[in-house]
Amino acid sequence: MKPKHSGVIFDMDGTIVDTLEDIAASMNKALRKLGFPELPVENYLDKVGWGMERLAFLSLPEEKRQKETASRLAEQAQLFYAEDPLANTYPYPGIPELISVLRQRRIKIAVLTNKPDPVAQKVAAGLFPSGSFDHVQGGAPGKVLKPDPASVWELLVELSLTPSDIIFAGDSEVDIQTAVSSGCFPLGVAWGYRSRETITNAGARLIIEKPEELLELL
Repeated sequence: MKPKHSGVIFDMDGTIVDTLEDIAASMNKALRKLGFPELPVENYLDKVGWGMERLAFLSLPEEKRQKETASRLAEQAQLFYAEDPLANTYPYPGIPELISVLRQRRIKIAVLTNKPDPVAQKVAAGLFPSGSFDHVQGGAPGKVLKPDPASVWELLVELSLTPSDIIFAGDSEVDIQTAVSSGCFPLGVAWGYRSRETITNAGARLIIEKPEELLELL
């Protein structure tokens, strides 16, 4: 019998790995260097997910939120983050086991993140065994970011799959909007950075509490 879905695209931050402390530390270091106040780690919960430029813009004091300033801040934060993105970053409980089972079942697995691609590759390689993912795609010049559905369609070419084949799993409205607009099954995860209400309102068809619950959709 053909499985209901033959591929899974995971978001990275807040979905398969907890990166919040390292992202916050890098942005706070950049804020401090440019003379702006730092933010508590928990203040970043609703700011991550759109990419470094947007994160920088939202991290600035409201009266300082100009595009040029945000670009300078993002560039500096990205340099700090790339130095050591794994200092306090870990897979969520149950995620390594889930990925192992998916591999055994020959389900195609990809990661789609707005995190800069070099850092995304470093995080994936540093926390998961080689061959865990068929493809890892982060943000790069010339590539569209989530929630633009083209970010998914480009990835599906690499996987030789169609949107109806895919479960798109994420913790934020950015991910759910991406899944809905691209035609994938929008699966929310309850252990990430956003509330159930946020991802439900974004259009999640189902929200799981534990990683292994994803297997019931296959």
